[in-house]
Amino acid sequence: MTAVKKQKTLRPRIACEITLDRVIAARASERQPRLDMFTSRQVPPGALAPGLSGPNVLNPEALRTAISGALSAVSGNLRDVIVIVPDAAIRVLLLDFEALPSKPQEIEPVIRFRLKKSLPFDVDGAAVSYEVKRGTDGVRVVAAVSPRAIIEEYESAFRDLGYIPGVVLPSCLAALGTVDGERPSLLLKVDPTNIIIAAAERHELRLVRTLDNPHGAQVSAEELAEGVLPSIVFFEDTFAAHVEQIYVGGAARLDEVGPLLHEHTGAQVQELAPDLSSEQNLSGEHFPPSLMAGIAGALLG
Repeated sequence: MTAVKKQKTLRPRIACEITLDRVIAARASERQPRLDMFTSRQVPPGALAPGLSGPNVLNPEALRTAISGALSAVSGNLRDVIVIVPDAAIRVLLLDFEALPSKPQEIEPVIRFRLKKSLPFDVDGAAVSYEVKRGTDGVRVVAAVSPRAIIEEYESAFRDLGYIPGVVLPSCLAALGTVDGERPSLLLKVDPTNIIIAAAERHELRLVRTLDNPHGAQVSAEELAEGVLPSIVFFEDTFAAHVEQIYVGGAARLDEVGPLLHEHTGAQVQELAPDLSSEQNLSGEHFPPSLMAGIAGALLG
């Protein structure tokens, strides 16, 4: 799993996101900050079981078929690919330290030791990526961690097809690339397994919370608001900043949850979705624009 923060000069021009029911692939323009094209392929039910406690890819052949069909339509001769995996497969945490060593080889053991207190799996053998932000009041680390065997499941599906998965990201971190993080902003991203809440200010990630979603795609606006509002209160109290913008994506219905969140917070609520034209869609299939947030954020953010 690659570092949380990607270097723009080395960023691949193609990306592929794996969700529970489909694979989405896109290619970025070489000269302009836009997507040249994108497409998707269905994944059959039961092929994937995203999580941290067991195998994720239950039908490798079906996943490879979907990846091959989607990427072959957009990749051309390109082989380096950004891989975006379900949020349930990678845990993202914010860690605060008074100080950290300066040498990278000394930083990682300290981070792994801290992670052991927060995660229900063997951190010593896990894939860990992190970004360090040093300030006058201490050190903040954005860490992404997953059992190495799970990351290998996803990466091997691409390697088997001749692609190089040089960057691996959870969907929520990829989607943050589409969020204006200068003003206090909050991301609400819902999938059948998790509710992800992330807040940013001055282009710095301030809060990340992963909540279980027992209601799946049928989660109601009231249930979402009940889960999100405590995080908003915590953010505003901790950082003395009022959330001005809320981005809603995934299975959350903007027309239902948006008015509730606006009523409670006064924030502007909008869909977490890039601006795309129908001409870019090679699949001929219409699907919610918010499903493209991770792809667009990874390639253009």
